[in-house]
Amino acid sequence: MQISAILDRVPRFLRSFYFFTTVGFLLWMFVFDSNDLLKQYDMYAKWRELQAEKEYYLKNIETVKKDRAELLSSPELLEKFAREKYIMKRPGEDVFILVPQEAN
Repeated sequence: MQISAILDRVPRFLRSFYFFTTVGFLLWMFVFDSNDLLKQYDMYAKWRELQAEKEYYLKNIETVKKDRAELLSSPELLEKFAREKYIMKRPGEDVFILVPQEAN
């Protein structure tokens, strides 16, 4: 008798087969499915991270292309680049590298 009184207080559409089926389907899709909301969010975050990396690398490619064009245009610039970047030297030269001290 108490159960029927409680069921009478619940609206009729909440007791229908279609409501339970819809809730079950949504629960399955959002929680138990292999492509649930958490995985979708993780994939979206990874996609955003990869997009940022793509932008970074595209900018670096442009910088490297510009440096390459400058280096190939002049042997003096090529020598300067090799000496500064890769610490190369001519035969018979001594190279001294000055490293600034770190403040304690």
